[in-house]
Amino acid sequence: MGAVSSTPLWSGATPQQDTAEYLIGTFIGEKSFPLGSDYWQKLLELPFDAHWPSQRVRQACEQFAQTNCYTRHLAKVLIHLAWCLQECVSASGAPSSALKKALNALYVSSVFLKYLIENTKSDPVDELYLSLNESEAIPNNFSGDQNVENLVMHSVLSFIGKVDVSLDTYLLHHELLNFMLIAMSTQLLSGPSLGPDDVHPFIDAAMAQESSLAGLVVRKLLVSFITQPHFSVLREAYNIFSEGNQAGVLQRVGSAAASFVLSPINFFVNSSGEASISPLADSSLNILLILIHYRKCVVVESVKDKIDDIASSDSLLKEETLFSTNPYCKALESVRNVEFDRVDIEGNAHGGPLVRLPFASLFDTIGIHLADDTAVLLLYSLLHGNSDFLEYVLVRTDLDTLMLPNVPWYQERRLHQVSLGSLMVVILISTVKYNLSKLQDVYLHTNCLAILTNMAPHFHRLSAYASQRLVSLFDMLSRKYNRLADQKNNKMHIGNSELREDDSLSGDMSTELHIYTDFLRIVLEILNAILTYALPRNPEVVYAIMHRQDVFQPFKNHPRFVELLENIFNVLHFFNSRMDAHNTDGEWSAEKVLQIININCRSWRGEGMKIVTQLHFTYEQESHPEEFFIPYVWQLVVTRCGLSFYPRSINLFQIDPTIEDDNSSGEAKQQQHGELNGHRPQ
Repeated sequence: MGAVSSTPLWSGATPQQDTAEYLIGTFIGEKSFPLGSDYWQKLLELPFDAHWPSQRVRQACEQFAQTNCYTRHLAKVLIHLAWCLQECVSASGAPSSALKKALNALYVSSVFLKYLIENTKSDPVDELYLSLNESEAIPNNFSGDQNVENLVMHSVLSFIGKVDVSLDTYLLHHELLNFMLIAMSTQLLSGPSLGPDDVHPFIDAAMAQESSLAGLVVRKLLVSFITQPHFSVLREAYNIFSEGNQAGVLQRVGSAAASFVLSPINFFVNSSGEASISPLADSSLNILLILIHYRKCVVVESVKDKIDDIASSDSLLKEETLFSTNPYCKALESVRNVEFDRVDIEGNAHGGPLVRLPFASLFDTIGIHLADDTAVLLLYSLLHGNSDFLEYVLVRTDLDTLMLPNVPWYQERRLHQVSLGSLMVVILISTVKYNLSKLQDVYLHTNCLAILTNMAPHFHRLSAYASQRLVSLFDMLSRKYNRLADQKNNKMHIGNSELREDDSLSGDMSTELHIYTDFLRIVLEILNAILTYALPRNPEVVYAIMHRQDVFQPFKNHPRFVELLENIFNVLHFFNSRMDAHNTDGEWSAEKVLQIININCRSWRGEGMKIVTQLHFTYEQESHPEEFFIPYVWQLVVTRCGLSFYPRSINLFQIDPTIEDDNSSGEAKQQQHGELNGHRPQ
C-alpha cells in the first residue's frame, strides 16, 4: 500500500516464521493478522533474543505509525494483553506462561504506543486507532463494540489491585506501572488549562472504573510505597532490540538509553540524583499521584450555548466548569487506620467502601522519604483530603518523625538534631528572605508569615539558630522599611511640578511601604504570641530578643506597633533587671546569660503583658487547584520516573530551553554513533 514496504526494513535473507525477527517484522508490516490468529500466541510466547540497533527500532516505529491505521495491531496486542492479565488474575498462582505472555505484550505495546502518542498531530484517540476494523473477524470472547482502552485499563488495574507483589510477579507489576505512565502521558500533550475537548483515552478509562476497584488500586499502591518491595529480578531473557551485549530496548522503555529510540524523547534527571531503594515503590507513588490529581473537565451544554464570543469564552468556561468524580481521589479520602474503626457520635460505623491501612507505617514511611518531593505531595494530599489521617497526625506525640536526623541540603549552617518546629522556622524564614531578594512574590511571603503566626503560640524549646533567625527577619524587614521611608520623605521635598511627574512612582513607593509595614507587624505578632503563650519553654527566643533589643527601639512609638512593642519591652525590662541583679565583676558569657534566662523563665508570670488579639490564618485551596497540581505532578514524575519524554511534545508545562538543547545535541550524537548508551544528561 503506497510507499510502505511490504517486507521488514531489515530483511536480507527471509527469517523463519517462528523467530522474533520475523514476528516483530510482521507486527509492523502491512499484513493484518486477525485477533484470533495463531500469530499472536507465537508473538507473545516467543523468548525475545534478537539484537536490533537503535536506528532499526526507530525505523520500526516510523513504519508502524504508517501501517497501524489499517492493521490495527496496536489495538489487537492491547486486547491480548488484557486477556493475559485476566488469566493472571483468575488463575491460582498466576502461571508463568501467562506472566510471560503479559510481559511480552507489555514490551511490544509500550514501545509503539509511546512513539504514537508523542508523534500524534491531532486527536490521540483517532491516531492510535484503538478499535478494530468493521470487517475484522471477531472471536467469541470479544465483542466488536467493546472499548479497547477500557478493557485494557480494567485488566491492568485489576491485576495491580488484586494480585500481590511477589518474586514471580514483581517484574510484571513494575512494567504495568510503566505502561500506565506511558498510556496516561497524553496529558503531556495538552496545555495547563483543562478543557472539555481534551482527550485522554487511557486515563479517562481508568476514571470510569468502579469505586471498589479504585479502592483496591489505591490501597495496593500505598502498600507498595509503605513496604518498599525489592526483588532481584533477572531480565536478560527479554533483550529484544538490544545493542551487542546490552539489555534489550523493549524492557528498557524507561531507560535513558532508549531516549533516541522511542522517538527523539529525552530524560530529565532529578536534581538530587539519588536513586530510590525500591523502583516499584517509586513507580507506585508516581501513578498514585497522577490518578488522584487528575480532573476530567465537563461543561454543561446550557452554559456552552451562552458563549457568544471568543473573548469571554475562556473566563466563562473557567467559572462554569464542572469536573467528573475522581474515584481514586475519593478512595484516598476514604483511607482509614486499620488499627482503629472510627465510629460516629451515634455509634454507627462508616458506610461505603473503605481503604484500610496502618497509619503508623504510612506516617513513618512518609517521614523517611520527606526529602523526595513526591512524598511531600502525598503528605499534602492526605492532610488536605483525609480528615482521619490529619487527626492521626495531630495526635501523634512524635511529630519529629517528619524530618531528617540532619539536614545536609541546608547550606547556610549545619543543622543537627534540630526539632521539627525549629527546622520549619528556619526554612520558612529562609524562604521569606530569598523571596524578598529574588522573587518578590507577596503571596508567597504572606503565606510563609501566616504559617509562622499559626505556629508561634505552640513553639516548644525553639533552637538558638531558629530564634536568632526570627529576630534577624525583623531586622531585615526594618532596614528595608527605613530605606523606603527615607526615599518617600525625600520625594516630599521635591517641587510640585516634579512631584506631579513622579506621581505614579510615589504611589508605588507608598504601596510598598504599606506592605512592609504589614510584614513588620506580622513578625511582631509572631514574637508576641511566643512571649505571651510560650515564653517559659522558649528561653532561646528571650535570649535572641535581648541580644538584639536595639533593633526594636526605633519603632517604639510607631502607631501600628505600639501595643506589640510594649509587650516586648516589658519582657526586656523583666529579664534585664534580673541580669542586673546577678551582675558581677566578671564578663558575661552567652552560657551564663542563658542560664539566668532559664532560671527566671520559671518565675515569669506575664505581669503587665497586654493581651493582643491573636492572629490566626486558615488555609483554603484555590478554586481551580488542578491548574497547578496536574502540571506539577507530571513535572515531578517526568524528572524521576526513568522514562524519557520528547521535550518538544510537552505542552503541559514549560521545559528549560537549555535542557532541550542538551537533549538535541545528545540525540545527534547517538545518531552519529548508531548505538544505545546509558548516559544521563547532567
